[in-house]
Parts: sequence; structure tokens; C-alpha cells
Amino acid sequence: MRIRSHRSSVFVALAATAALTFSGCTNSTPDSEGSQAPSPAASVSVDETAAALLPADVRDSGKLIVGTNLTYAPDEFKTPEGDPTGWGIELVTAMSQRLGLEPDLRDSQFDNIIPGVKGGKYDVGWASFTDTVERQESVDFVDYYNAGIQWASRPDNPVDPDDACGKTIAVGTGTYQETDELPAKSKACEEAGKPPLKLLKLDTQGDITNAVVLGRADAMSADSPVTQYAVSQTDGKLELSGDIFDAAPFGVALAKDGDMTQAVQASLQSLMDDGTYLAILEQWGVEAGAVETAEINGGTS
Repeated sequence: MRIRSHRSSVFVALAATAALTFSGCTNSTPDSEGSQAPSPAASVSVDETAAALLPADVRDSGKLIVGTNLTYAPDEFKTPEGDPTGWGIELVTAMSQRLGLEPDLRDSQFDNIIPGVKGGKYDVGWASFTDTVERQESVDFVDYYNAGIQWASRPDNPVDPDDACGKTIAVGTGTYQETDELPAKSKACEEAGKPPLKLLKLDTQGDITNAVVLGRADAMSADSPVTQYAVSQTDGKLELSGDIFDAAPFGVALAKDGDMTQAVQASLQSLMDDGTYLAILEQWGVEAGAVETAEINGGTS
């Protein structure tokens, strides 16, 4: 999960795979019918109650400065033309508009976003961050989605996540998968007298996906919506391996004990209550992780 965040730091999106060394392995365009429809965020009205909770300097600026990482399809990534897209981008846009602000999206290295929030460079950090107890020591979160981990492998080389000792697994640099999930699995292999996992650490989801397609890795591990989207873009070259596990919340990162948290929570809850939130998720086919309450610091692990 995005522990880079659950990702700790990754990814040039699948939308940019045409620029990869092996172009054409993945299809760069979201292919669900819903993702081609006008965004539900296009007509979001202001919630005056939520907007009144904003710090005066943010409200007066007329914009919400958002630190993000546009490499994580289908959450936050770029179109072939270089424009921000994804269900996460649509949701943070709707949240900004509900607060009466224009989103000012600042593409950044994943690992730099939380320090940027702490230092005041960004009003919020939005990059599919997994809300963890450790991260809560540095920032606060308003949770908006539940995601888990899911693997994918080639149909001609299926890999069981529970029986992968000795296999090479492609993973995002700084992600939860790299820092927590796979080291734990590898340690269990060694304790059982089996060979450890081999981690192939890469910086973009396009590279990760293509590493498995091309046989450089036996499987990949990523957040469930990312893995599902990656599989859908490979024209049958990859398939899901096993079920979702280790579900945890995604959250908006905010300055610890700062003045933005209540406004962000109120705006997200308003989007949930009027159906805009679910419409955005359904448009991208990721509604399985929808939540009903925008909880503050709901991560427990």
C-alpha cells in the first residue's frame, strides 16, 4: 500500500508507458466506459459550513495547494498529454471546490510530500497515503478510502503471494510493500528454511508492470486499485494473484494539529453524503473501497 506512504515514494503512471524502454506493453488509456464520461467533480457546489472552517489565509488565497505524485494510476497520474487525472485527482478537485477553492496541484517526489506538508509548502498532501500510526506522529490524516494489497503475475507463471519464496517481486521504491510487506514475507521464508524473496525496486508503476510482463520479475505487489488497473491495461498479459489482504485507509495528509483538518473532513464528508464521492469512485471502477465516514487518523497499524 502506498507507504512510501504505504507507498513511500514511487511512480510514473501507466499513462506514460509509451515512453518506457519497452513501449506498448501496457495500454495507457482508462478503458472503462465511466472514465470517459464528464467528471462528477465538474459541478461541485460550495459547502459554506465547511469553507468557514478554513484558515483565513487559505480561504483568502482562493486556492488549495496540493502536494501529489502523478505516477500512480488509476489514483493520481497523467494523461498522455501530461494533464493530471485519476479518481484521486477528481476527488481532491471536488474537495477543493466544495471548500470554494481552486486546486493547485504540485507534482512532487512521493517521499517529499509529507515533509512538504509539515513545513508548510503544501496545504494538503494527496498521494494515496496509507494512514498509519507511525505517520500519525508526523501529520494528521482525514481518511477517504480503504485499500489493500494485491499481487499480479503472468498467466503462464502464476505466483501465490503465500508461497512465493525465492521469487522476484517487482515493487515501488519506498512503498509499504517494499518496507513492510515483502521483508516480512521474506523473513518468514528464511525462518522456514526456504530462499528469501528477491525485491526488484522500481520508481514507476509502468516500469513495475512491464517488469512482470517482460519476465524480469515473477510478480508485482501494489495497492489493490493500482494492481487491478495495471492488470486491466495489459491485454491479458497479467492476471490477479490471490485476494486483497491487509486492508487499510488512504488519507489526506495535513499538518499535525493544524487548522486545515476540520475543513477537509467536513468537505469530504459533504461529498460522501451527497453522492459525489461515490459517483467519482464508480466512474473509475474503484467503488469497492468506498467508505461512509471521513474519519480523522483512522489508521490503527
